[in-house]
Amino acid sequence: MIFYPDERIGLFIDGANLHSTIKQLSFDIDYKKLLKFFQSKGRLVRTLYYTAVSDDPDYSALKPLLDWLDYNGYSLVTKPAKTFVDANGVKSIKGNMDIELVVDALEMADHLDHIIIFSGDGDFRALVKSLQSKGCRVSVISSTKTKPSMVADELRRQVDHFVELSDLESEIGKKSG
Repeated sequence: MIFYPDERIGLFIDGANLHSTIKQLSFDIDYKKLLKFFQSKGRLVRTLYYTAVSDDPDYSALKPLLDWLDYNGYSLVTKPAKTFVDANGVKSIKGNMDIELVVDALEMADHLDHIIIFSGDGDFRALVKSLQSKGCRVSVISSTKTKPSMVADELRRQVDHFVELSDLESEIGKKSG
């Protein structure tokens, strides 16, 4: 990924997608190191973290992370997750944040030179194309090393630069032990 010292950078983090990816890659992100890493690459204008939140006790583990992010330079974009019960009585919790990420990225595009999206969701291909037409460089950070790959092929083909998340582990990963 190429950076220019005076470029304006925006990070757009699809929290659920990133969480799934790092779980499969078996490493944790140190969000303080992530912020410092990108601050050292240019003018980090905004770092947005998107996630749905639930009152379900199983999801309470996310609360400390969200509180920390909120107090440490991240802008949280949240909405309530929806709980569904299927015909067999199986409960699932869903909360897609794609549209919020898309709207924010398009609104901020005139104020950014380089947009970095932490997600491999192929639905973002149209967003990337639109951002590029506005003159923004777009990078995606996700993984092809997971089974299945966490990044859609059509998204990888559209972006200016794809970064394998595991290649950043030494820069943004938590030290084990």
